[in-house]
Amino acid sequence: MKQTTLKLAALVMLLGASVTATYAQSINVVTTAVPFLRISPDARSGGMGDVGIATAADANSGYWNLAKTPFATNKLGISASYTPWLSDLKLNDVYYASLAGYYQYDETQSFSGSLRYFSLGDIQFTDANGLALQTYNPREFSFDAGYSRKLSDKMALGVALRYINSRLANTVGTTTYKAGTSVAGDVHFFYKGTKASGNGFDYGATLSNLGSKISYTNDSKQKDFIPANLGAGIAYNKVFDADNKITFALDLNKLLVPTPPVKGDLSDSAFNLKINDYRSKGVVSSWFSSIADGDDIKEISIAAGAEYWYKNQFALRAGYFSESKQKGDRHFFTMGAGLKYNTYGLNFSYLLPAGTGVSRNPLSNTIRFSILFDVNNK
Repeated sequence: MKQTTLKLAALVMLLGASVTATYAQSINVVTTAVPFLRISPDARSGGMGDVGIATAADANSGYWNLAKTPFATNKLGISASYTPWLSDLKLNDVYYASLAGYYQYDETQSFSGSLRYFSLGDIQFTDANGLALQTYNPREFSFDAGYSRKLSDKMALGVALRYINSRLANTVGTTTYKAGTSVAGDVHFFYKGTKASGNGFDYGATLSNLGSKISYTNDSKQKDFIPANLGAGIAYNKVFDADNKITFALDLNKLLVPTPPVKGDLSDSAFNLKINDYRSKGVVSSWFSSIADGDDIKEISIAAGAEYWYKNQFALRAGYFSESKQKGDRHFFTMGAGLKYNTYGLNFSYLLPAGTGVSRNPLSNTIRFSILFDVNNK
């Protein structure tokens, strides 16, 4: 019963703005549907505080900045990752898995793709008297395909198209839910300022999940925003000698989703008008209004991380993530390690226990891992 209660709580959170908007009024948090798209999918970035916009390219670059892939040192890269979800609460059948890769068609072009799958395990629904009604397995997934091309020896641009499917419930009480679907696109930019010596700065900028709203019912007014995001990143690379090198990286991200209205002293009718106006915002106009809503600085999350490599075979990583208390209040430290042998690699990450009660991070005290396969080292 305890596990079912915890899963139901997680399900409510995943239903996004359609369920949590009322609660969000009191803390002014930007809420969206399909928040699994904001979870760090790979263990390398997970060990560096969730940075990845300007770090060195690998098989998981499509999650962060696929414009990096034309600069990758391998022609082909494939990665599979697994993240236990709420493992600290012994929910063994809730997990987040992903598969990603890229292929360099030639010296200037590359193709990439990825699949993300989130499962909440089996949930037993009951009526008001506690009698079993049905068992359901909420799950969400997305898959995308991307293309990247060098604009010069130092710059590249990448675009991707993504399909999103979210099945969170079937019938709850008298309400019938359907699978929510959406189509979104990404635009990524990368500038490689690192010199031939391996020293220097790399930069990146991304626009992600620019797509249609998503709905779980047939009510045309009950549509929620997906997590459109504006990101910018910088990474400094330093090579000490043939055996030792280090990278320091910093990412800034802001959701391009308007903040839900706060009730405050408004009457119920006035507040309902504001809610209706919020839900009726167009997708494109919402991107711009999210920048002009007065909370821009507070809505920027900060991720910082470092990665040290020895002989290009052993890696140690650490990072920190932070956001405003009024916009989610997530603060946590991470650490990670990597091992690479010929064409194979393993990455691990660990999120140190952070927060208490409702603010406890779902990945606290969790080990994540990724398996990588690279071929045709240049």
